[in-house]
Amino acid sequence: MILDGKAVSNKILENLKNKIEENNIKANLVVILVGDNPASQVYVRNKKLTAEKIGIKSTVIELPVTTTEEELLNIIRALNNDDKVTGILVQLPLPTHIDKNKVVQVISPKKDVDGFSPENVGKLAIGLEPYYYPATPQGILMLLDEYNIPLEGVDALVIGRSNIVGRPMAQMLLKRNATVTIAHSYTKNLEEKIKTADIVVSAVGHKVVRCKMVNKNSVIVDVGIFRDSNGKLTGDVDFAVVSPSVKYITPVPGGVGPMTIASLMYNASKVYH
Repeated sequence: MILDGKAVSNKILENLKNKIEENNIKANLVVILVGDNPASQVYVRNKKLTAEKIGIKSTVIELPVTTTEEELLNIIRALNNDDKVTGILVQLPLPTHIDKNKVVQVISPKKDVDGFSPENVGKLAIGLEPYYYPATPQGILMLLDEYNIPLEGVDALVIGRSNIVGRPMAQMLLKRNATVTIAHSYTKNLEEKIKTADIVVSAVGHKVVRCKMVNKNSVIVDVGIFRDSNGKLTGDVDFAVVSPSVKYITPVPGGVGPMTIASLMYNASKVYH
């Protein structure tokens, strides 16, 4: 069965829109874009349009690529102190002269809708409730929940250990009482680990999951998205050959991507004073 991220995302966004209207939630998301990366410009535009569609005010601050690190940090500090701003998102990647770790550390954890600040990450790591969970892992759990896929007691394999997806995904699955293995480029016998896992979440950006690796009861979540040699969007999973051989699978595109946006909007709808 296909896990339809687009359909579930639309349902979540509609519910958020109703919630925002009914509760008169005054959310104000500020997105900062540094430089003129074409892909980033598209992502930022889509985030703004989606936010406004469901009743979240959204402002984009566009800064030239020559913006210094300190100038950016000062803008974030001002937004932290602005009571009218409820959420701050700095679009990645940043120009190479700006340290993204310094940027993440400056954003107030109560406005850090990406869930990347040290306080939010630290709370997640020790089993406490952060102000925000990272959007992609949270979106994946929302998708699995919508299809009533159980997590308690299952063997889950997370392929990839990035701070954006892999690590928080593993921690969030642990929080839901799954037994979690993290695989990476140094992992031995990856094929065997994929074959025996109940749930596989792959987030590495190249083809790693193929038909012979999986079993008929597997749930496969493909986070990777890139263009193949023919320019076609694809993911970490060989969808054509794997999909008939497993119980559930996410497509690329139309799977995790829309859920990340829905999850981000869920975060942006939260208002902390």
